[in-house]
Amino acid sequence: MPKKKRKRYTAEFKAEAVRLLETDPRPGADIAHDLGIDRGMLYRWQRQLGRRATTVGSVEEVLSADEREELRRLRKRVAQLEMDREILKKATAFFAKESK
Repeated sequence: MPKKKRKRYTAEFKAEAVRLLETDPRPGADIAHDLGIDRGMLYRWQRQLGRRATTVGSVEEVLSADEREELRRLRKRVAQLEMDREILKKATAFFAKESK
């Protein structure tokens, strides 16, 4: 059985594929299928080109210190508002039951 020859891709093709991965909202598997390549190959090119994955990574890698602080503050505010909402729901149920 003859050996299968590996297909070579140009640097331009790789760069365009990675750009498409980073800008297209579709999953990487769909993009890779459309391009006729393996999904793993597409993500490997992304790593080789030094680009960060849009869906993977820690907050520290992606956000600046100011953005992390704002995110922390907003998460704390959301938690407080959710707690307030729960209290109001319980109070509404209590007073609705009392008025009957």
